[in-house]
Amino acid sequence: MTAAPSAGAPARPRVLYVTDLAYEAKGRRYCDEDVFLTSRLRERFDIALCHPLDAVALMDGFDLVVVRNSGPVLNYQAAYDHFRAEAARRGTRIHNRLTGKGDMAGKQYLLDLTAAGYPVIPTVDRAADVGRLPVVDEYAVKPKLGADSIGLEFVPRERLAEGLMDGVTDGEVLVQPRVRFAYEVSFYFVDDAFQYALYAPDPARRWALEPYEATAADLAFARRFVEWNGTDHGIQRVDACRTPEGGLLLVELEDLNPYLSLDLLPAATRDAFVDALAASLHRAL
Repeated sequence: MTAAPSAGAPARPRVLYVTDLAYEAKGRRYCDEDVFLTSRLRERFDIALCHPLDAVALMDGFDLVVVRNSGPVLNYQAAYDHFRAEAARRGTRIHNRLTGKGDMAGKQYLLDLTAAGYPVIPTVDRAADVGRLPVVDEYAVKPKLGADSIGLEFVPRERLAEGLMDGVTDGEVLVQPRVRFAYEVSFYFVDDAFQYALYAPDPARRWALEPYEATAADLAFARRFVEWNGTDHGIQRVDACRTPEGGLLLVELEDLNPYLSLDLLPAATRDAFVDALAASLHRAL
C-alpha cells in the first residue's frame, strides 16, 4: 500500500488503469505488458487496475482513467458505449481521449480516408461500390464493427461477382482487395511524438516482430494519419504494409487500446516510452 503523504506534501495523481488481464490474444500477452507498465507508472502515480466492465463504477474516485489492453470492445459493446456516455456526462479525464477518429470510432475511417485519397488499402462498404476496388484474385471481407481479425474472411473474386454482397446489409461489412505485401510495419506514437517502430518480416507471422529503422519518408507517411486523427493525449499505433512497388498503405489506425509489444524493445527504448507516457498522463491531468 502507498503511505499517506506527509503534511504539506502534494498528493500524487490517482490513475484508474483499465485492462482485461485475462484476455487471450493470438501471439501476444496483454497481461504481461500491463503488469510491466503499471509497475513503472506506480513510481509516479497512485494506480489501481480494473476490468473494463468495472470502470464506470470506479472512475469517480480517480483523477484520470487510462484505457490500455482492454480487449476488443465488440465483446462488451453496450458496456463500452455506457462508459463513453458516462465519461462525457461526468467530465471524466480519459487517456486516450475519447475523440479519436480511428479504431476508437469503428472502421468508418477506412472509408473516409479512401474517399479523401489517403494512402490506405482501398475500402468500400456497399455492394454498389465493389466495382471501385482494384481487380485482384481475393478480397478481404470483415465486419465493420470488428476487431482483432474477428470475422475476417478472404473470398475469391468469383464470390463477389456472384453477389456475396447482395445478402449483406450495406454498411455492415468492409471489403478490401487482398494486398500481397512484403511486410507489415507499425509506428508507435505518444500524443504526436514518434517513439519506435516494429515490423513483421514474415507476412505469415503478424506478431513475430523485430525493431525497424524508420526512414524520413516512413515517418512522414505515419504522421499524416496522426495529424488527421488529432488526438492530443494518447497512444496511437499506425499499422501499414509495404507493397511490392515499395510504397506504404495504411492497414489500421489503432487509437483505442493498441498493444505495444514492449517486451521486444531494447531497454533504453522501453524506458524512453515509459517516460513519454508518464509525461502524457501528466499533461492529460
